[in-house]
Amino acid sequence: EMYRAFPRRSGQKWRADSGAVWDLTSNDLRPFFWTSADAAGLPIFAGLVRRDEVVDKGEINHALRFTVSQTQHGFILPATHYASSSRDPNHPPMGLRVRLRDDYDISGFTPNLQVILRALKKYGMIVADNGSNWYITGTHDPLWDDDELHDLGQVKGRDFEVVYTGEIGTIWPMFGVANQLLGMLA
Repeated sequence: EMYRAFPRRSGQKWRADSGAVWDLTSNDLRPFFWTSADAAGLPIFAGLVRRDEVVDKGEINHALRFTVSQTQHGFILPATHYASSSRDPNHPPMGLRVRLRDDYDISGFTPNLQVILRALKKYGMIVADNGSNWYITGTHDPLWDDDELHDLGQVKGRDFEVVYTGEIGTIWPMFGVANQLLGMLA
């Protein structure tokens, strides 16, 4: 994945501010304090809502990525990077996982949106970058019905619960041992 990528020489070459290579068959993480194409140091593609999963398969079997306007100075694994100097504990850290409350009624939504909402109940979503609040990212597909997708705006932040997945880190005291520990967590 590339961040701020621009074609050069009529698309024969690309220039990017940064890039990351991901093996999506592995649980390997970026080294601590490394970013990626998103601020949390996570792979973007792995957290997208994809039309083929929603429409063709009728199931999303992974957490989704989302953005918030302000984050705090810290991250929770699997995030490996933070992008804020704010010490405000009311701002979420990168990597914070939230899950749609189990008692949230999804029966009034279209079948496609119910697929997304079931994934949010089962796997939740992870703060991956700064951006619009509660913005879930999906792949570009001209066959998406944008009007249908906008109905997800009915789901509010109060309809989610925070899932405890670990402590917020800013400086990891055992930095030399950290990557070995990550292998045990994967």
